[in-house]
Amino acid sequence: MENKQATILIVDDEPANLRVLKQILQQDYRLIFAKGGQEALRLAHDKKPNLILLDIMMPDITGLEVCKQLKADPVTTKIPVIFVTALNDHDDEAQGLELGAVDYITKPVSAPVVKARVATHLSLVQADELRRTRLQVIQRLGHASEYKDNETGMHVMRMSHYSQVLALAFGFSEQRADDLLHAAPMHDLGKIGIPDSIMLKPGKLTNEEFDVMKTHPVIGAHILGDDDSDLISLAKVVALTHHEKWDGTGYPNGLAGKDIPVEGRIVAIADVFDALTSVRPYKDAWSIERAVELIQNESGKHFDPELVSLFVQELDKMLEIKQRWKDE
Repeated sequence: MENKQATILIVDDEPANLRVLKQILQQDYRLIFAKGGQEALRLAHDKKPNLILLDIMMPDITGLEVCKQLKADPVTTKIPVIFVTALNDHDDEAQGLELGAVDYITKPVSAPVVKARVATHLSLVQADELRRTRLQVIQRLGHASEYKDNETGMHVMRMSHYSQVLALAFGFSEQRADDLLHAAPMHDLGKIGIPDSIMLKPGKLTNEEFDVMKTHPVIGAHILGDDDSDLISLAKVVALTHHEKWDGTGYPNGLAGKDIPVEGRIVAIADVFDALTSVRPYKDAWSIERAVELIQNESGKHFDPELVSLFVQELDKMLEIKQRWKDE
């Protein structure tokens, strides 16, 4: 979003204040104006501005009430609101921030301060929009890979949420665990590049066919490519490393121990647990007890021992996820 394309809604019941802000911002942004709260709510809903500068003291409804209603409306909830007010009351400031405002500018306004605050919050909007777009690309690629596999969309949902739970237990921040939730569906993206004669074969694969199947992590990483997006880079790591094993006997690169990125180690457990406990055309679902026993037996061999302990610790959450996203 270039500045010239950004739209700012300025709300103030005093024409002089509107003129001052217009003078400061008109060279860089598209501006729309409202002289009261109700008009502001209508314009925000209809025009969907990128940012709102909002006065607090207005005759019809206060800016605080306007902010509250904006945040309650799904159409306007993500529009950042900056209060522009003569009030210098910390209670009002705290209340406004609690309602969802992102910043305060005090009157009389300073042109450099207004420009800097507006530019900062518009850059955050731009970053958020870019992240949402990349997330949508990731999700669509995940759906594409499902068409080539005999696993269900529910498998992808479950193993992704298992991965998030394990990541949080391991000490990931909420944001990093959320990134893994969205990257995990890419784990088998490379199966798009595996011939149907192998992917859809009802019986056991020959050694030669399995060697071809083992190329899917590299294919997935190649599809995702080299990107400066943290989310897509993480998806690439997951695609490439989720079949590596703690003892070094996995593929494609025979990594061992902590040389395997922790995200790949997490997804490995999540993927195997769901595969074991789900019905497939070639097998019945294992019991939870049998699947957990196998994972514990593979501690230090297939799986990271610390993550196995955390998996058992968080098993109740895993079972809640399994019930929530059960196959139809």
